[in-house]
Amino acid sequence: MFQAPLSISTDTAHELPPHLYEIGDENPWVATHLWPRHAHSFLTGLTFDATGTAWVVDTPFGRIFRLSTTGDWELVVKYDGWPTALAFYTDSKLLVADARHGLLALDVPSRGLSPQVTHVVGERFKGLAAVCIAKNGDIYLADAGQSGVHDVSGAVYRVRPDGEVQCLIPRAPGPSGLALSNDERSVFVSMRNGAVWRAPLIDNGTARVSAVVQLSGGIAPAGLAMDHDDQLLVAHYGLGCVWMFNKRREPRYRLDSTRGDWITSVAIDPTHPQDVYFTDAQTGSILKAALPMY
Repeated sequence: MFQAPLSISTDTAHELPPHLYEIGDENPWVATHLWPRHAHSFLTGLTFDATGTAWVVDTPFGRIFRLSTTGDWELVVKYDGWPTALAFYTDSKLLVADARHGLLALDVPSRGLSPQVTHVVGERFKGLAAVCIAKNGDIYLADAGQSGVHDVSGAVYRVRPDGEVQCLIPRAPGPSGLALSNDERSVFVSMRNGAVWRAPLIDNGTARVSAVVQLSGGIAPAGLAMDHDDQLLVAHYGLGCVWMFNKRREPRYRLDSTRGDWITSVAIDPTHPQDVYFTDAQTGSILKAALPMY
């Protein structure tokens, strides 16, 4: 057993204003995933652009928001889909993992959405849950759908810049979050069995995949992020916290939600690397924690 990690309190950085609430009672995504069914939103997929501007998605209602530094919520696009995660390919091209349509691309200046990758070997994805991008242009996708401990039919894919799609991890129990190590020689994947897997990357796939973190309580690990020192941040859905694990994957900090328990995604502000933000989908909030300077 490890020593209990230092608990760090959080503040509410942003909260979805009531005029942007939706009605979830008849929404098919809400009916499948949530109880009670009157959810007004389900925020996840938090990411930052190069200027430090936060972006976030509202999955059941097909919305992508951009937040100003003054806390204003700008609805960038609303469409007939279920966005789950975001990653900037370039400053003007935002990749959108979508549980209904696969991988989409948002042209930021025009706000136009277009398909990027919708099929693998002639079949549609089960339901994308996460996306991350390597410096060489490789795109990593977590395809979860309804897979989990009972159904290990999820998968993790790598899309090469030439369009080749490689299946890195088949038979995955609900892959829900992705993060690359700083040297980009390994990809980390959160799974619905409570574990975070590490997959060393080779040219044609992976080698010696292992479980490096095993969580208990809550429901499952969700979104992941990696800091500049290869410390891994794990959003723990259902437990109301984000864990930080050091390079040896020992628990270092626990960032506790001051709002709800549905912590779905986590991201680091590139302009202030000590500031960690994470989404609480239960209350429609984005929380902030300042990490100690040591």
